[in-house]
Amino acid sequence: MSGQGDRIAVFPSRMAQTLMKARLKGAQKGHSLLKKKADALNMRFRLILGTIIQNKILMGEVMKEASFSLAEGKFTAGDFGHIILQNVSKAQTKTKMRKDNVAGVTLPIFEAYQDGPDNYDMTGLGKGGANIAKIKKNYNKAVELLIELATLQTCFITLDEAIKVTNRRVNAIEYVIIPRIERTLSYIITELDEREREEFFRLKKVQKKKKADRAEKEARLKAKGVDLSATPGNALDADTDDVPVLFT
Repeated sequence: MSGQGDRIAVFPSRMAQTLMKARLKGAQKGHSLLKKKADALNMRFRLILGTIIQNKILMGEVMKEASFSLAEGKFTAGDFGHIILQNVSKAQTKTKMRKDNVAGVTLPIFEAYQDGPDNYDMTGLGKGGANIAKIKKNYNKAVELLIELATLQTCFITLDEAIKVTNRRVNAIEYVIIPRIERTLSYIITELDEREREEFFRLKKVQKKKKADRAEKEARLKAKGVDLSATPGNALDADTDDVPVLFT
């Protein structure tokens, strides 16, 4: 028999057996759903990981091109840093966030958008306009890529934590909860079977005792010279050996 720490503390009865069966079925269903959730999260996790690697490689190329275009712009148009500082009042490229749902896990998605007119339309009007336009294009591309990387990194960390929690729950159900319920069911079935055997043995002993008492009574009557065939029978004293003591 299992120890108390290996099973749930319940009184062995038919009702408890029914409840344990329902709990076992629920635990198995929950384990199946959590397993599917973990698989979906892992699939999305691997996809995001591959995209992060590609974007980081691309980020190096974009930043290299942007740096070269900045050097070209300074060479052709001179130092235009003071013009940019004068026009800086607020950020033109901003981000907005929306939410994506993956198997019950909420992932933040950042998107870049332009807020307000371009303050640097007149920059490079005298000379170097093409190179300055190229600088703006390259750095806008770099900013958008950075925002996309921020989305991917945030989703990566969120999914990593969600996968760890889900795997812990799957393992807890598979290796702790389900075995404990199964041990409890086994204990209940064993106790009920033992109780039925004890009841069967008790009924057989009672039947044997009644039979012995009846035989002793008949012997006393015969000793007194009483004719048992002429004595009216008692329905309660009838031989009930052929009657089954347990009904199924």
